Amino acid sequence: MKFILSVVFFCSLPFLISGQNHAQFADSIRVSNAIPELSYAVISGDKILEIKALGLHSVDLKDVADLNDRFHIGSNTKAMTAFIIAKYVEKGKLKWNTKFFDLFPELKNTSKAEYYEITLEKLVSHQAGIQPFQGENDPAVPDFKGTPKEKRDQFGKFVLTLDPVEINSEHKYVYSNAGYTLASMMVEKVTGKTWEQLVDIVFNKDLKLNVKLSWPENQITKDTWGHSFENNKLTPVPSNTDYRLDYTEPAGDINIKLTDYIRFIQLNIQGLQGHDNYLKATTYNFIHKGSEGDSLGWFNSYENNQDFSTHSGTAGTYYTIAAIDRKKGIGYIIFTNSFNEATVNGVRLIMRKLKKDYGS
Repeated sequence: MKFILSVVFFCSLPFLISGQNHAQFADSIRVSNAIPELSYAVISGDKILEIKALGLHSVDLKDVADLNDRFHIGSNTKAMTAFIIAKYVEKGKLKWNTKFFDLFPELKNTSKAEYYEITLEKLVSHQAGIQPFQGENDPAVPDFKGTPKEKRDQFGKFVLTLDPVEINSEHKYVYSNAGYTLASMMVEKVTGKTWEQLVDIVFNKDLKLNVKLSWPENQITKDTWGHSFENNKLTPVPSNTDYRLDYTEPAGDINIKLTDYIRFIQLNIQGLQGHDNYLKATTYNFIHKGSEGDSLGWFNSYENNQDFSTHSGTAGTYYTIAAIDRKKGIGYIIFTNSFNEATVNGVRLIMRKLKKDYGS
């Protein structure tokens, strides 16, 4: 089944006035926090209530931001990988309680016994005790060879030889990028497709979203440059930089336009409101609420008696955040092309303002 979500642009006078004020506020925060480019949107399940692109592609360029710009979304990729997996669970290819070693019995002899009972759900919800691999204090990783899938398979085998992180009543969740590599190995095994192919099938072919992998292209075309923070200054990062995510691409290596990401979030909002679309409403409910803390690609946040699905993402050069007010059915998205403390603080201020003004 193919489902194409049409986005309806909506703007009544009160929202127009509020949108103008928010754009001015967001741009002032962007400038004061030295964020080169910032785009944001407030949406419902079928409407865009507010959207704006602000700033420049790079601190060294005069290319003005627009809504066709692409952003690397880092760990917000996890929700999209979980979405793919959920589709194939619905198709009956595997179950959330499928054990990893039921699909990979050949890896059992070289793996730690503590992992023998891990399931697909535990991997995607960070409850399998897999080492985090978040870029700091990671175990040394061998230089695996082969295709991206072959290298991920070797990495997955390696990860299972490492001591697990303890899961207990006080620490139920251990946020793990490597866990998403193992989960992706499972869906790759039952579909006969690579994660890259599944991204293309689900998001590009079925949903008609323009999803791409790795950094946005900025050497051939004019697009965003991510910025790292070095020597107390932002440094533009070209898209041809030799950078790898240590074989955890399914956890954080997608780039997308804000307008297309909106359509993905709207699918989730619709599903949380009880409407079937590309996935069943019951599946969305499980994705977002199946686990108490870290759910499947989302984090459950309860703010001032509110009920949110939220997640942020960065691979060190972009910073993005998405939040869904599950009671009101409103989504908030902010994309930036830099990452440092000032960027995070600026995004928090803008998110707080938008939530307050829209009643979240």
